[in-house]
Amino acid sequence: MSPHHYRHRNPKALLTPAMHNVLERIARAGNVPMHALSPRQARLVYAAGAGVLELPTTALPRVEDFTVPARDGYAIPVRLYAPSLECLPVLVYFHGGGFTIGNIATHDGLCRRLAHLAGCAVLSVDYRLAPEHKFPTAQEDAWDVVQWVAQSGQSCQLDTGRMALGGDSAGGTLAAVCAIQARDAGLPLCLQLLFYPGVAGHQNTPSHQTFAQGFVLEEPQITYFFEHAIRTAADRDDWRFAPLDGRTESGYTADLTGVAPAWFGLAECDPLVDEGVQYADNLRMAGVSVDLEIYRGVVHEFIKMGRAIPEAAKAHADAAHTLKKAFAR
Repeated sequence: MSPHHYRHRNPKALLTPAMHNVLERIARAGNVPMHALSPRQARLVYAAGAGVLELPTTALPRVEDFTVPARDGYAIPVRLYAPSLECLPVLVYFHGGGFTIGNIATHDGLCRRLAHLAGCAVLSVDYRLAPEHKFPTAQEDAWDVVQWVAQSGQSCQLDTGRMALGGDSAGGTLAAVCAIQARDAGLPLCLQLLFYPGVAGHQNTPSHQTFAQGFVLEEPQITYFFEHAIRTAADRDDWRFAPLDGRTESGYTADLTGVAPAWFGLAECDPLVDEGVQYADNLRMAGVSVDLEIYRGVVHEFIKMGRAIPEAAKAHADAAHTLKKAFAR
């Protein structure tokens, strides 16, 4: 199923004209590459640029900040978005950023749009970041919030019988991992909504080579994120870090039978596209219902570029449509 043009002599020729223009502008800006910055600097740079290409913010009647307790007593900040004041199904959302950067604010526009378009509540999770908090802290924080929603979400007007998990990039990793844990815990989910998730522990698919440089998410940056997130090289082979090719304690890859239906929104010109396609295939082989969209000619992070890239609004609408359907079942 893998898009077969990776041996493309000039992968830049795959880009849409609008995407090409964005990449040209980024190149002309001549900023220091993220992997040359400290994590603290990288967070500031990412936060400063996060809203630049976003669509205008959607006003919602209900936006609330509060915290959810983690297993070690840490108060995990969350933000709840709701398009109405009634009891609503909920998408628990994990932001991207390689487990190292990103926060509730950097994904505020996206979460507002999804709440508005899907007519559901969205709970955005500020899980702890590496390198201050290495693997598996993000995974544990994510799962602690999912369990809290299942047990206590009704107190916030959330219909806990209709829950979905979603995320982009590293947040997609967290959503995929929590979907497996939810299956193990007997916690029913309506959907896992995965925007270009990172699901492999090693950068060894053809798309990692083809799109290694000049397509926003660059190879040195992935390595930078991974090196900050893991404690030792062995963590790359843990299924909670890499649900596609990581291993469980018994030495096998994660069993995907019976996990929630999945929707994938992948970017064609993204180092992570191959692993996304492979994970979708593995879910299908395990009997899971899968919807897969590959948005042509765009790069990783495109869903946060709606002002410049029409495919972003299309992906938001496709994701929202799938959420609505999943919650209506």
